[in-house]
Amino acid sequence: MFNDRTSLPAYFATRRSGKPRDMVAPGPDDATLQAMIGMAARTPDHGKLAPWRFVIVPADQRAAFAAMLIAAYRVDKPEAGRLEIEAIEQFAYQAPTLVVVVSAPNTASHIPVWEQELSAGAACMNLLHAAHAHGFVAGWLTGWATYSAAVRESIAGAEGRIAGFVFIGTPSRDLDERPRPDLERIVRRWPE
Repeated sequence: MFNDRTSLPAYFATRRSGKPRDMVAPGPDDATLQAMIGMAARTPDHGKLAPWRFVIVPADQRAAFAAMLIAAYRVDKPEAGRLEIEAIEQFAYQAPTLVVVVSAPNTASHIPVWEQELSAGAACMNLLHAAHAHGFVAGWLTGWATYSAAVRESIAGAEGRIAGFVFIGTPSRDLDERPRPDLERIVRRWPE
């Protein structure tokens, strides 16, 4: 995609996260999604442990995914009302493509778990970049489902944690630029 070094800064300057509820078809086909996940897996990985997994929730499994989310939500909040349940169900159907990124650290390794968890976060970010590079938009969400024991067990198993739900699709409208932090507030020189 990049024929010269001048296009790289433009690429990074134009990457935006999209709201999954605003994404429409098409999403990536299977081959493109596999290529995107391959790009995401090229993340920094001290010790070559691959301490992350990518769980694809196919379109034909969204109803089962929604049912699992609703059941998990009701375990945590049995008094949930109709509007809450509808919001949980809508979460499952956002965007044409959903990949759940799981942090799966190897606790027996000498590599600190913190570094492995950072690598999982980098894998999420690389998936967002891969989506952008392929002409799609992506959004990385967490929320209550990320921390639900029942959702975690269903997706990540006993040893993993959900790093994020990455929704991928085509934006239904132009993406707005959001306010970015003032660099003078977030950058300093050591030892100042």
